[in-house]
Amino acid sequence: MPKETQTLDLAAVERYLTAHLPGFSGPITAEKFQVGQSNPTFLLTTAAGKYVLRRKPPGVLLKSAHAVDREFRVQRALAGTDVPVAPVHLLCQDPSVIGSDFYVMDHVAGRNFNEPTLDGLTVSERRALMDDWNRVLAALHNVDIDAVGLGDFGPPGNYFERQIARWTKQYAASETSHLPDMDALTAAMARHLPPDDGQRTLVHGDYRIDNMMFAQAGTDCVAVLDWELSTTGHPYADLAAVLMQWQMPTGPDTRGLEGVDRAALGLPTDADFVAAYCARRGIDGIAHLGFYVAFCFFRMAAILQGVYRRSLDGNASNPEAGRRAGQMVPMFAAKGMAALDG
Repeated sequence: MPKETQTLDLAAVERYLTAHLPGFSGPITAEKFQVGQSNPTFLLTTAAGKYVLRRKPPGVLLKSAHAVDREFRVQRALAGTDVPVAPVHLLCQDPSVIGSDFYVMDHVAGRNFNEPTLDGLTVSERRALMDDWNRVLAALHNVDIDAVGLGDFGPPGNYFERQIARWTKQYAASETSHLPDMDALTAAMARHLPPDDGQRTLVHGDYRIDNMMFAQAGTDCVAVLDWELSTTGHPYADLAAVLMQWQMPTGPDTRGLEGVDRAALGLPTDADFVAAYCARRGIDGIAHLGFYVAFCFFRMAAILQGVYRRSLDGNASNPEAGRRAGQMVPMFAAKGMAALDG
């Protein structure tokens, strides 16, 4: 496992921030966040306050993966909108500084929930938090991408067609064993592709409860995290990603709601969540919802396969979690076929 995924050259970081970040002063201490498998992320504690540094992992990477420059750009563009993001400060694309690109943003204090069961909250708190999560999702898709300078953030055309092609190639590049269900799901994606309805918005690409920060003493969302997969595309991919996650088993790796009595906990049904989203966006329901959910299973299977492959290659941010990710790929492929058939 490369040391660079777990540690930072603090002397180099301090020199760079002293020269480029107004108001910064050292010394620095760093603590790596162990959640997440993609871009190594560190909490920097300094004399000037707390920051977060996200960097590309070292080693040979798949083309377009670990795009910290895109994360930086989208968060900077969303500042001042109804989508809460951490303020970003600087982007370094000089690999001679610490060995790979990185960016620095403010540390946003708040609560993070690893699972959608929202353990420790009351029924009313769960209901309010889920509603604000829904509000932020609709706000994200209501952002005027041209007005915030993101009109060119993704290519034009059919988003799902583009994404299916991308993740088919990414999966093939990371494949370690033959999975018939993944072959079947990949073929089914192309066969069931809905006609393009012309919607083109900003999409997060990994809209999950654990990628959100909520107020320490409330239920409002204070920051949406992990924008690596963001692009311009079809908003239903984000909505379906929520529904996909809820179809998974409960637990820290799968983070689902399968078998959970949602009403007893104050959690919305899929239909209620979709209805609230549609009301906030002023649309009348969603056709082909099964396809969109199946697509999210397909994409996540490809992502997890990439995480697993990196763990085998020795450049994963969290190698043990990478191995666990590989074990989940067959389940995601099977659930994708079930969602499409349902």
